[in-house]
Amino acid sequence: MLNPDLEFALSAADRLGRIALEYFRTEMRIERKADDSPVTSADRAAEEEMRALVRKAYPKDGILGEEFGEVPGESGRRWIVDPIDGTQSFIRGVPLFGTLIGLEVNGEIVLGVAHLPALDETIFAAQGQGTWWRRGASPPRSARVSEVPTLSESVLCATSGPLPHQGAAYEKLRRSIRLERGWGDCCGHLLVATGRAEIMVDPAMNVWDCAALYPILREAGGTFTDWKGVPTVHGGEAISTNGKIFNEVLGLLRG
Repeated sequence: MLNPDLEFALSAADRLGRIALEYFRTEMRIERKADDSPVTSADRAAEEEMRALVRKAYPKDGILGEEFGEVPGESGRRWIVDPIDGTQSFIRGVPLFGTLIGLEVNGEIVLGVAHLPALDETIFAAQGQGTWWRRGASPPRSARVSEVPTLSESVLCATSGPLPHQGAAYEKLRRSIRLERGWGDCCGHLLVATGRAEIMVDPAMNVWDCAALYPILREAGGTFTDWKGVPTVHGGEAISTNGKIFNEVLGLLRG
């Protein structure tokens, strides 16, 4: 039986996903934010919906979202949302985007929901309850990372090229793996959590990109860290692995 917070997050993710799909592969206005990243009316509409849902269900909780910043709460709880993670894919009509919802309680991320509306997949986790994978109307089943034991047999995913100071380390990693694919943003991390890839590397991440993924990877038996190997959602970058090859990956990325 799901706890009420997780039930709320799953229901909210479904609603936000439906909003995203209303705009997907349609003509929409695309703007550029201060950092030159794109934002659409779909991003804003979905996040506004999440804020309304939190206000109604948890009026004392805070919320942090990519598009409208933070509203502090009084409860020690904070919902962290990225309404459309992978906006670049979304605006090009590529279905590898997701809605991400995490819950932080007294500074600790305790649950995460990642919903891929165009693929009709949802991966979710709560602290101590494992990671679960739901496809379509099928009942959720337990999700685990792969058992691949070495880098030479591993699949590496990446959102985009590394930042300049990361380039040499990333090249070492690329030369050590079996296969590289560009399945980026939240999708790549979720492929690791469900055993379909072994490594996902993100050169630049915000807390709303990370909050849902952190518990999903850990509860699935994997790792979610920054490039220094620190388990955190505040590192500004991220690596997901199946755990078995974590030390090898970290050794290469740290030189």
